Amino acid sequence: MGPGELHDVLTDLRRNGHPDLLVGLARRDDAAVYRISDEVAIVETVDFFPPVVDDPYTYGAIAAANAMSDVYAMGGQVLFALNVAGFPRDFPREVIAQIFGGGADKVAEGGGVVAGGHTVVDAEPKYGLCVTGRVHPERIFIKGGLGAGHRLFLSKPLGTGVITTAAKEDACGPDVLQGAIKSMLRLNRAATEVLQDLDVRGATDITGFGLLGHGAEMVEASGAGLLIHAAKLPLLDGALALAEKGLLSGGMKRNRRYLESTLGAKGQLVIDTAISPGLVSLLFEAETSGGLLFSVPQERADRVAESFKKRGEPCWEIGEVITEPAIHVV
Repeated sequence: MGPGELHDVLTDLRRNGHPDLLVGLARRDDAAVYRISDEVAIVETVDFFPPVVDDPYTYGAIAAANAMSDVYAMGGQVLFALNVAGFPRDFPREVIAQIFGGGADKVAEGGGVVAGGHTVVDAEPKYGLCVTGRVHPERIFIKGGLGAGHRLFLSKPLGTGVITTAAKEDACGPDVLQGAIKSMLRLNRAATEVLQDLDVRGATDITGFGLLGHGAEMVEASGAGLLIHAAKLPLLDGALALAEKGLLSGGMKRNRRYLESTLGAKGQLVIDTAISPGLVSLLFEAETSGGLLFSVPQERADRVAESFKKRGEPCWEIGEVITEPAIHVV
């Protein structure tokens, strides 16, 4: 579902609360966080989707990386996960086993274990996981953690959505697809550990609502704004060319329609007209297992590049946080 549809459906549910529910529907963050003690809070999330690649093992691993990402986006460590799946009645069992195997191996890489799950009969294959993690109650990453003057970073390139969409239409080469798969398989675990060391508190992961959609959630939660430099955005090889050809997902169109009718209508989404149409589309495009978008106070920002380099992780500075509660892309 798109951001607008979800907003309407969840409006009434946001009234519910509990003193130990540190992050819930009222906050519109990446995962729920429930305090168990002064030292421990549980992080809970669930995510599943139809196949984005043909190989079943790889599909399972990507789905697991994507599901765990919300735990990492809250600053947490993965503990365990439960499979959530639906398959046609005559779906080959050996293929299901490969999907589950890919998921289990990726969860193990993330430091957790698959402890069970639930399956249903469905017309189309779907797979994902419900993931449980832990975090210190005072070290949670939140979308509302932006501060004016902070510098803005992204830990993975954009383009998985447009590339997997093109692959379904046999419209992208194998090298381009492999680049996207490599990105989707890379966990946000190391990035989260770096951010905890840097005492970062403002972060989210870039998934279904795209860079601008998740950025807009940070703007709403924090009351600060984003100035994004289009020329600094990291892109997967081939992504821009595919976007220029119009090979875009339905998620991109929903995201763009919603943001232009909300932030755009209020003058809070301003995109330089000199930016190419394809790159503009990538700003709205849905991502799978995307990177972390985070802000770092000026006095610690110079440590980001070196800290990520030491862990063998990429990271790009893409802009800064501004006082005006709006998104400007220049």
